[in-house]
Amino acid sequence: MAELKDFAEQLVNLTVKEVNELADILKEEYGIEPAAAAVAVAGGGGAAAEEAEEQTEFDVILTAPGGSKLAVVKLVKELTGLGLKDAKALVDGAPAPVKEGVAKDEAEALKAQLEEAGAEVELK
Repeated sequence: MAELKDFAEQLVNLTVKEVNELADILKEEYGIEPAAAAVAVAGGGGAAAEEAEEQTEFDVILTAPGGSKLAVVKLVKELTGLGLKDAKALVDGAPAPVKEGVAKDEAEALKAQLEEAGAEVELK
């Protein structure tokens, strides 16, 4: 019984990579379908399952306006729909979020546009 508890503890503490390797071994050597094995192992390890989830919403953070501050202010105004005064305040207050909770492709497009205007940007 103690051996089974030790084995269960080892399974719960597996990393995502180790779970995938275990699934491959179970399929190749024992004919056990990996999806069932991964569900059984991941069901016990909540932390491993959370790490496997991919982030779907991103925040576009302006970290610094860069050399051409005026161009960045104009672009922030255009991208956010803010007034000129509010856009300038956002740029002056860097680091500051430009947009929050946007999809990955939209966040990357916003980042590219802002970097092209000279700003320093990061995604969180």
